[in-house]
Amino acid sequence: MMKEVKSRIQYAMSWIRRQPPKVNACLAVVSAMTVLVFLKVIVHDNEYLFLASEVVHATGISVLIYKLTKGKTCAGLSLKTQELTALYLGVRLYCSFVMEFDYHTLLDSAAFFTTLWVIYMIRLKLRPTYMEDKDNFPIYYVVVPCVVVSFLIHPSTRHHIINRLFWAFCVYLEAVSVLPQLRLMQNTKIVEPFTAHYVFALGIARFLNCAHWILEVLDTRGGLLTALGSGGFGLWPFMLILSEIIQTFILADFCYYYVQSYMGGQLVLRLPSGVV
Repeated sequence: MMKEVKSRIQYAMSWIRRQPPKVNACLAVVSAMTVLVFLKVIVHDNEYLFLASEVVHATGISVLIYKLTKGKTCAGLSLKTQELTALYLGVRLYCSFVMEFDYHTLLDSAAFFTTLWVIYMIRLKLRPTYMEDKDNFPIYYVVVPCVVVSFLIHPSTRHHIINRLFWAFCVYLEAVSVLPQLRLMQNTKIVEPFTAHYVFALGIARFLNCAHWILEVLDTRGGLLTALGSGGFGLWPFMLILSEIIQTFILADFCYYYVQSYMGGQLVLRLPSGVV
């Protein structure tokens, strides 16, 4: 039975792979909408989706910790992505402390200090195994645009302007922080299992978080967007949701190849050209 199901999935993925890019894009959108409808039906409290995304993210980090401590190697990991992650988490922690302290603050604190530990391991303990020549995505390509856009489009809540700018900045930076990791994997073309598991977990976590925001907006009939403030020429709510969608679709291609590799029984994921 399982072999038959696996065979059908492999056939479907093979068919998808043969389709032109426009067809695949339409299929991706339809699939995402179908999953959203499914989640809408079975999940009665959207906060569960956020918690699920945090659990999946924590699972991915656990895989990363295992790789660094047991494998004694950071090969395949992007230091730049970890540094960008620490940056947006640090800014978000500040915003959380001064704007709305709740259990999200505790979750972000755990993720922040774990990320700092990962950076420490890559920079110092496991430096000889770091693929510095492959980790060549310029950080300013993402940081500078995020700074500029945060000045132009940010929330118009009652909080101090500096806090609102920081909030917008961390939202935008989170959306693109994984780009250096994807570039590194594209440069190497081969992704070892633990790194692939970690990035796949990021993709699933970000999809669940995106679903949480979209369903929350639908349930409140747009009331959530009003509560978030309509600053930046009225574009802030739109940019907030768009950032969530972008960070989901950035990883969608990788997740597709991850599932394809897993269904094919391959332990090592091989990426074709043009994935990133």
